[in-house]
Amino acid sequence: MQKKYDALVCPEKVHTTDAPADWTAACSKDNTTKYLLMPASVIGTDVKTAQAQLQTTGGTANVSTGQWVVSVSFTGSGQKKFTKLTEDTINKPVAIVLDGVVQSAPVTNERIPGDASISGSFNQSSAEDLANVLKYGALPLAFEKSQAESISPTLGHSELRGGLLALVIGLGLVILYSFFYYRLLGVVVIASLAVSGLLVYATVCLLGSAIGFTLTLAGIAGLILSVGVTADSFVVYFERIKDEVREGRTIGHAVERAWPAARRTILSADTVSFLAAAVLYIVSIGSVRGFAFTLGLSTLSDVVLVFIFTRPLVTLLVRLRLFTSPRWSGLNPSNRGGPLAAARPRLARRAAPADGPGSPPETATARVGRSTGQKRES
Repeated sequence: MQKKYDALVCPEKVHTTDAPADWTAACSKDNTTKYLLMPASVIGTDVKTAQAQLQTTGGTANVSTGQWVVSVSFTGSGQKKFTKLTEDTINKPVAIVLDGVVQSAPVTNERIPGDASISGSFNQSSAEDLANVLKYGALPLAFEKSQAESISPTLGHSELRGGLLALVIGLGLVILYSFFYYRLLGVVVIASLAVSGLLVYATVCLLGSAIGFTLTLAGIAGLILSVGVTADSFVVYFERIKDEVREGRTIGHAVERAWPAARRTILSADTVSFLAAAVLYIVSIGSVRGFAFTLGLSTLSDVVLVFIFTRPLVTLLVRLRLFTSPRWSGLNPSNRGGPLAAARPRLARRAAPADGPGSPPETATARVGRSTGQKRES
């Protein structure tokens, strides 16, 4: 240890983390002094609390001297250790060490059977720093390696390509389903997904420039899942419009009436999704946090998109005759799953009362004129 002490040159390039029971050599915090340290008699968990405060004269006046000191109190077993330490080190320095660096080395003036007070040339900042070292250094923390994974550039490129392929396949299936089930309103789905992608991409770029955000493979998985979150909003809105049409309303009127109910449902679903992403981000570590972050980001973009783009676009398109056509509209009564005839007026036969016994009943029929569009009775 004497050789190690002699060879030590401050500042030490690597901080040592020797066990408390070992002898060690260490530098002071300001790198002006080096110490040969005996095994520790009092460790961090023996400290109960520490705080920086102004020193007072005591007595009834209790006047502040304007000098900053650090007051330290100990646990039950820690107090016995500290009292024994002060007995053995009167007029000798006692080093306070954290991560192999001597933070302070006050000299013991007397045997201390209770709380200790460290005084010296402290200002408020230095006193609070030392108090934090004693207080937070007392936390019984132990770090264990949870997971370590090295990914080669080839493997990373392969996983990235697989993730992007999954995104393309999922996006293609959503688009095909939209055109199959909602006909021309699939245009709304494609346009909204495109705007959503641009919005998320721009946000990721801005976050990368502002706070150094990095898009990981797990983050890409969150973006892939966001396609489903956005598509859910379309389904809720479109199906609500179809319910209004089923009740006999025109498509234009149905679009307006369906929005309040659809809005509540979309906001409720997105709120649950965002809260799940937020909780996952808080309690998780590593790559899972990247997944949770992008999922929450995509959920927020979906809310913005539905309000400022999807709903106005649907309102605009249903004013066009093509989007209200029974053949092309995905919201027309003929495509809602029920018979079209239920929404059309019927021309029925009715029996007239007989003029007398044995006379055949007269019938009344209604005919529609082809050229004039007027009704004739016979």
